Amino acid sequence: MKCVLLSLMVAFIVMGCHFGTAIGGCLRPPVIFSFGDSNSDTGGLVAGLGYSVSSPYGRTYFGRSTGRLSDGRLILDFLCQSLNTKFLRPYLDPMGSSFQNGANFAVVGSKTLPEFKPFALNVQVMQFLHFKSRSLELAASGVKRYVNEEGFRNALYMIDIGQNDLADLFSKNLTYAKVIKRIPLVIEEIKKAVKGLYDQGGRKFWIQNTGPLGCLPQKLWLVQHKAGDLDASGCISSYNSAAKLFNAALFHLCQQMKSELVGATIVHVDIYSIKYDLISQGMKYGFKSPLMACCGAGGAPYNYNIQMTCGNYGSQACSNGSQFVSWDGIHYTEVANAIIAKRLLSMEYLTPRVPFDFFCQK
Repeated sequence: MKCVLLSLMVAFIVMGCHFGTAIGGCLRPPVIFSFGDSNSDTGGLVAGLGYSVSSPYGRTYFGRSTGRLSDGRLILDFLCQSLNTKFLRPYLDPMGSSFQNGANFAVVGSKTLPEFKPFALNVQVMQFLHFKSRSLELAASGVKRYVNEEGFRNALYMIDIGQNDLADLFSKNLTYAKVIKRIPLVIEEIKKAVKGLYDQGGRKFWIQNTGPLGCLPQKLWLVQHKAGDLDASGCISSYNSAAKLFNAALFHLCQQMKSELVGATIVHVDIYSIKYDLISQGMKYGFKSPLMACCGAGGAPYNYNIQMTCGNYGSQACSNGSQFVSWDGIHYTEVANAIIAKRLLSMEYLTPRVPFDFFCQK
């Protein structure tokens, strides 16, 4: 009976976010600019590099692949819907796009450190600068479907990045100490990005920390030989420890920038705590296998194989994604994303605790 009630609760959360009734809502939705990696990419990788993201991605909500690495909507999508604004279109995709409500610069695989990645955070900020310059030029000429100066000034600037920096460092077999030593460099790049956007007039910032890297099925499959490094929830302790140190440094940065950037509202968003709770308390939310991917190959315990990843030959998707936290071994299912968004909108995981509709245009 309890599992049935939990399943109904999850369904209600998804439906509530779908109809924009979660919490908040705007009469005048804000312009939103998003920067980050695959956790926020709404199609930038496909548009920018022509990379194919095929079925069953997108099956739950869109009925087709949209370039999102999930079976449906991302956390960003649910947050947009809660403010009664349209989904953000990728900056790199002009086909049929309207950028009146902002643009998404996030791209799969992006890092803060510009090391062999075409869309690192500094590049995304430079793309924004070009976007702003061109938009103001067109708006000044009388074209109404572009963001004007007021729109940029009152916009919400969202940053969700850092996971790939940590993941790449661990993938190079660096020692834990060497990985930790690189964290200040990552934090400095985020500071530069925020400062750059502030200098362009941005005043409202939503900065998400990184999730529990050591709980991703992909990472668990890759380092199975390190079974002694698992915590009580079955996650890789060293990976999560690094993520928590990164998050502590990011929180300190947000507090520091509040005093340095006069007039700015900087909201620190604790994604880690919500995601870890979904995994460590998975049964409470109706997730039967919180460390297992819905779409992948190999079966229990992780259903992940780097040679047969979701959407490729040999992989298969589960019949009921609502029972899984992980969609493809790296990214979350729509149901998990809906729960995360709902909890963010409760303000419990925000510092300072401001209602999300604070970002509506007045």
